[in-house]
Amino acid sequence: MNESHKIHDLKILPKYFNAVLKGLKTFELRKDDRDYEVGDYLRLREWDEEYTGNFTTVRVLGILQNCPEYGLMDGYCIMSIEKVDAYE
Repeated sequence: MNESHKIHDLKILPKYFNAVLKGLKTFELRKDDRDYEVGDYLRLREWDEEYTGNFTTVRVLGILQNCPEYGLMDGYCIMSIEKVDAYE
């Protein structure tokens, strides 16, 4: 892993968590409050009123920010993600 890339710990609901695990969900819509950057990692921790202990890690491949013309609310971003088995 490149030292300049960050790891962000994030909660994720079970139905979305499972979709990421199955490869059906390849994006994350999030409040843009953590200075996300391409190459960062998201540690998605399953949350069902408390942490379940399950997690997966994804890498940010691309980010869409500040695009109200596409219906993206101000202050939010959409990140393209890919599941990774371990940090590189």
